[in-house]
Amino acid sequence: MTEGLPVPSPAGLAGISSLTMDPECSQLLPALCAVLADPRQPMADDTCLEKLLDWFKTITEAGSSLLLLQENPCLVELLCHMLKPQDLSSRVLSFSLRLTGVLAAQEDCFQYLQEDSSLFVASAAGQLLVHILGLSMQGPAGGPPSLEAGDWPACAQKIVGHIEESLRATATPQITQALNVLTTTFGHCHDPWTQVLWVQLSPLVASLLEKDPVPAAHSLVDLLLSVARSPGLSSSSCGLWETLAQTLSRLSPTQAGPLALGILKLQDCPQALRAQAFAVLLQPLACVLKATAQDPGPSGVPPGTVGASVAAGTPLSSKAACVGLLCRSLAHLELLLPLPQRPCPWPQAPLLGAAVTLLQLCGGSARPACDTGRHLGTLLLGCVRVQRAALDFLGALSDGTGPRELVTQVFAVLLEYLRSPDSSPTVLKKAFQATFRWLLSSPKTPGCWDLDPHALLFLRDLLPVLQKRLCSPCWEVRDSSLEFLTQMTRHWGGQAGFRHALLASEVPKLTEQLLRDPESYVRASAVTAMGQLSSQGLCVPPAGPEHPGGPQKSLLVELLHILSTDSEGFPRRAVMQVFTQWLRDSHADVAGDAEQFVAGVLQVASQDLDWEVRAQGLELALVFLEQTLGQPRSHCPYAVTPPVEAPVGPLAQALQPLCRVRLFDFAFRALFDCDRPVAQKSCDLLLFLRAKTASPSGLQESRSSPDVASVEAALQSWQAGDQAQPLGDLEPEVVLAVLRSLDLEGLRGALAESSDHVERSPQSLLQDMLATVGVLGENEADCY
Repeated sequence: MTEGLPVPSPAGLAGISSLTMDPECSQLLPALCAVLADPRQPMADDTCLEKLLDWFKTITEAGSSLLLLQENPCLVELLCHMLKPQDLSSRVLSFSLRLTGVLAAQEDCFQYLQEDSSLFVASAAGQLLVHILGLSMQGPAGGPPSLEAGDWPACAQKIVGHIEESLRATATPQITQALNVLTTTFGHCHDPWTQVLWVQLSPLVASLLEKDPVPAAHSLVDLLLSVARSPGLSSSSCGLWETLAQTLSRLSPTQAGPLALGILKLQDCPQALRAQAFAVLLQPLACVLKATAQDPGPSGVPPGTVGASVAAGTPLSSKAACVGLLCRSLAHLELLLPLPQRPCPWPQAPLLGAAVTLLQLCGGSARPACDTGRHLGTLLLGCVRVQRAALDFLGALSDGTGPRELVTQVFAVLLEYLRSPDSSPTVLKKAFQATFRWLLSSPKTPGCWDLDPHALLFLRDLLPVLQKRLCSPCWEVRDSSLEFLTQMTRHWGGQAGFRHALLASEVPKLTEQLLRDPESYVRASAVTAMGQLSSQGLCVPPAGPEHPGGPQKSLLVELLHILSTDSEGFPRRAVMQVFTQWLRDSHADVAGDAEQFVAGVLQVASQDLDWEVRAQGLELALVFLEQTLGQPRSHCPYAVTPPVEAPVGPLAQALQPLCRVRLFDFAFRALFDCDRPVAQKSCDLLLFLRAKTASPSGLQESRSSPDVASVEAALQSWQAGDQAQPLGDLEPEVVLAVLRSLDLEGLRGALAESSDHVERSPQSLLQDMLATVGVLGENEADCY
């Protein structure tokens, strides 16, 4: 920075900083400005400067604060000096532009829009011009701005003139920047003057369509959609629909896709323009159907779709263009599917046929009759990108209906992909997901949720494939297979057809073996799958030589062993989730002796180094607490035994089971856990218990006054970081007294604040910046 730059006075700075800083910060700010003005004191980290400028920016966005800045020219001069790119990184420069532009930086903005190659700086300069334009168009006090462009403030006219000049330029970057400024303007400013602005500039925007190729096509699309969405414009009276139609016909299919999707999302749009936009999205798939048709009959797509674009058919000639266009088209149509504005009638059957055909072309099973189709098959053979996009789209189409023969083809191509040794792990995962969605949508017999006969036939073909995939050498494939099995079991585990087919297969046994898979993700998925199978009574007894108990040892023992010994966190988390669900659903292995089960699980979970395991332990504790105190809860229809509400009685008696399983030891220790989510969950649990025991629910509290000194001393020791002191055996009366003495509301409030609440304060920021250049001692900065 330049030598001898004036430093703002402490009095002036105090007025500014008092808006958002305490007095301690006001005292630090003059020293910081002196450092920034001294070229011998470079900042080691420009991140601090970014944060400082961001804070100053909030000051400039308030009217009274702006006056304060204008009354302190020294500070303004210092900040304007930060616009010099030779001194600061482009990121800091971008923040400086946002800050100082509301004062007098229009010329700098124009310069950076035209010359600076940094996206940070160009974006900031554009945003700043929009901000200045909006401020200048707020009009005189007590009246709206003039709707005559010639009467606009000189500042606004200068900005508009600059935009006009840029739109006439021959350089694409300059046109791009002008279009981006306009996009931001119409996105943020919705006053009537914006319609005057569009009427003035729309001929220049439309003239871009006369160039070949159309420059800055992506930015042009963004602008047109921003204008169409702007509530300040009447699209029918400013020629926007005509411009949109012309743009759709001039852009290539790849460029026109986002514009077509945006048009179809608009609430009010002429039907002819909607039809044109839909034809643009359908055109690539229509070309595929035409190229692979076995007969010249109608494809079923809306008339005029094939050849709707000037460049019809050309993008399918090269592999890169073909793949990119097809993937974008499939993605755009998938986004359109759930929207209420989607075109009606929706060509469900042709789209199903196109998705199936694409998957067959990629898989090598299609047999096109014409040369164009064979060429397309050569381009797409083994293309993973198109396979993934087509499977996603096929799965989304399951929400609709289709002819039985087409649905049969859907299941056939899905089975083909699930069987194929050439299917990549990601393609297999998407094939499993699409398969599940189509099974969900299969017709149901009235009054029955079982799979229909066609789906059951498919399932019998699918289960041997699933068995093979569970034995795959690729862990991603084993993991996806287990996830698919879990989904299937959760949805159809209680239905006779599914149960019979599954139990006749080797799938349950193979799933049990994967509990000992070398990959932790697979072990975790196997735990979840086995937990679901066991809940539905579809589990085989675990077997293995590793642990005592022989082949008949229960799954519960196996999962407890994983929770106690697995070296990775994912399987242990999965076990805790299964145990919590089992307790909630009164699983047979749990309901027999719930106290022993909970006590054993909490003992292990409380010592786990993974915070998510400890947090899930508190969730299990909460379920047990609710059940013990008779809290109403939802009940799983597949539970082996019905839930039993705890009898209403003296409070001490009702809390005895919680004491016996040492739930309070776990909860109180978790209250001071070093991981905030665990402490928050413990705080919520104890607040719930205190509210439950204090409510007039018939639970009667003992009138004795227990001695809680030793417990409170232990808790204070834990809070100080010493976890060695034990709580000892807690009696219900002691627990209630401790609950009353703890400031749980205050603790919850403290935990709710973000971990960087103090470190992100302005005072902390100033201390860190001064410490980096040695103005403050090391102990005076928090070094966040």
